Amino acid sequence: MAIVAPLFAFPFVWMFLTALKSENEVFTAAPQLFGSEVRWENFVEAWTVVPFGRFVLNGVIVSTLGAALSVVVAVLSAYAFSRLRFRFRERLFLLFVLTLVLPQEVLVVPLFIMIRGWGLSDSYVALIVPFAFTAFGTFLMRQFFLTIPVEYEEAALLDGASRLRTLWSVLLPQLIAPLSVLAVFSFIGYWNSYLWPLIIINDPNMATVPLGLGMFTGQFGTQWSLLMAASTLAVVPSLILVVVLQKQLIKGVSLGGLGGR
Repeated sequence: MAIVAPLFAFPFVWMFLTALKSENEVFTAAPQLFGSEVRWENFVEAWTVVPFGRFVLNGVIVSTLGAALSVVVAVLSAYAFSRLRFRFRERLFLLFVLTLVLPQEVLVVPLFIMIRGWGLSDSYVALIVPFAFTAFGTFLMRQFFLTIPVEYEEAALLDGASRLRTLWSVLLPQLIAPLSVLAVFSFIGYWNSYLWPLIIINDPNMATVPLGLGMFTGQFGTQWSLLMAASTLAVVPSLILVVVLQKQLIKGVSLGGLGGR
């Protein structure tokens, strides 16, 4: 890990150091790790030259609400596929999982026609809802539901609890770690999404961070130092989320669905 970690960290270090250089020092005949001066004002300029604060706000709203909706949908559907008995359950689950092989590029055209037909273009609903109903979260949570003994649920049902009460009070407290994994994956997926917002958003005030980063490239070239400063700022929310939930993420990945068992 001591050998591999610097290889993964180097692009981020280079991005941060490039954000502190002047524009004419970004590309030189002999690449330099450090510039002749430290320009912290690049971060201020990147924040103000485009409405980057608005893009960050949009990204936080979309990613937070999208992650919450994805978790709710995944928990309810995973509970149904793991605990409820109904006809063709296994076949329906297999069909549901097979949707994972469909690339996003295949889905965007029919989704765009549907969203535009409903008059929802340039809205948070258009950015959040279409990709909240995916099979990944359902598959992940179902694997964890299957590791919980059915006797816990049966005992709660015998005591008069409803299925929703059993799910909320008995099952979910045992799934904090995998729920954290799913929430982080969903948040980062929404935060980094570029293709779908590019297609469905025309109003600059509704643009998310990836679309905002594209605004640093214009007719007369790319403002690389400002782009690297904005990219550094764009990494911060996901980094904070991963650091805060680090213990739960490690526990969730090692317990079941992503643990290789």
